[in-house]
Amino acid sequence: MSKEEIIYIQKRFIAAVNNNELDQLNDMVSPNVIDNDPVSGQVPGPQGYIRFFRSLRCAFPDMNIDVEQIVADEEDSVGFVYTLSGTHYGDYSGVSGTGNHVQIKGMQISRFVQGKMTERWGSWDENSILQQIGLLAAS
Repeated sequence: MSKEEIIYIQKRFIAAVNNNELDQLNDMVSPNVIDNDPVSGQVPGPQGYIRFFRSLRCAFPDMNIDVEQIVADEEDSVGFVYTLSGTHYGDYSGVSGTGNHVQIKGMQISRFVQGKMTERWGSWDENSILQQIGLLAAS
């Protein structure tokens, strides 16, 4: 796959999340995807991502992922830096909606084979979310 194709698929993935069209992830994630940084209780395959983003969308209904930088290599990987923002209206980590607006940074590297994500590494500032909704004290 070309750099442009890989970036296009990654952008489609992000658009599906932003538009709450999560079933589209079935077409972009391999059933055998390897997630090197899964969330607690994440199930395998596309359903793991669909369930995670559904849960996040319930907690932050206006959630948006804004990509700040995206790059691809000559083979099969794409990396991007993003800001995730949203308003805490539903349960998140046992905390009922507070109405607090949250904004965090994250980054991800995804590997694609034949148009599907086959491996993922990622990092996001979950502690900052927990601070912004009042579960953790700021350090």
